[in-house]
Amino acid sequence: MKLLLIHTGGTIGMAPGPDGLHPAPGLVEAALAARLPKGTDLVAEVFAPLRDSADVGPAEWNRILTLMADHPGRAVLLTHGTDTLAFTGAALDQALAGSGRRLVICGAMVPLGMGGDAEANLDLAVIALAEQGAGVFLALGGALLPAGGLAKTDSHAPDAFTALPQPAPVPRAPHPAPFDENKRLAILSLSPGMPATMLEAALEVLDAAVLRVFGAGTMMSDPAIVAALARATARGCRIRAVSQCLRGGLEPGAYAAGAALWSAGVENGGLETAEAALARLWLDLSDRAPRTIA
Repeated sequence: MKLLLIHTGGTIGMAPGPDGLHPAPGLVEAALAARLPKGTDLVAEVFAPLRDSADVGPAEWNRILTLMADHPGRAVLLTHGTDTLAFTGAALDQALAGSGRRLVICGAMVPLGMGGDAEANLDLAVIALAEQGAGVFLALGGALLPAGGLAKTDSHAPDAFTALPQPAPVPRAPHPAPFDENKRLAILSLSPGMPATMLEAALEVLDAAVLRVFGAGTMMSDPAIVAALARATARGCRIRAVSQCLRGGLEPGAYAAGAALWSAGVENGGLETAEAALARLWLDLSDRAPRTIA
């Protein structure tokens, strides 16, 4: 097996120190090497400095994809902290659609060597990497989950993630750095009593936004909120709605309270998670010359 390890950081590769857990260089690499079948051709690419996942975003997604392009034909193990893992899973799942590559993400709630979940997660990842088939997966909590629609549903439990069914990602012209780091995107969430001025101020500085709406696709009947959305879409700011509910998605037309969303030019995100909708918008807004990811 030809394997590429991309070690970004995260709890799995930390160790206790005088001020708490901190990155421990070489820990993940040694633990992985001890688990690989004899004859495995391993290449390790390690972020320096290692990243807390709270600091992982489009620049790091591009770096991961560039490293994959630099090492064609290899299965990929990506170590990653859990806090933003759902964003990275969605981003890579969409960016790699149609590429034929297999990538397994591995993280942990407790570091290696501390009697927690890290060793079992790494064992599962090694097994998953030997399997056939393209796609992006998460090995964590005793399960191999598709990574395109992850939601972190527990901040401490070993099985911290739920995989939510998503529409199949659309293959795009492949490029090792498809996320334009100069674009300005964010996830916004409706809440009762939200001031329209706050929503408008946020939209004014964004190129696109994911809007978490109520239920199957409703919003408050506030003309000022509707006007703020309409002005934003009219100037070219894309707004994609997703449900604040974990399951079920949106159903435009089911409730009159949602009609204003669609009349204001807001897009229907359907079953998409907020993370998947953000990745989709970011890729849509990024204009990159294609290069092949082998």
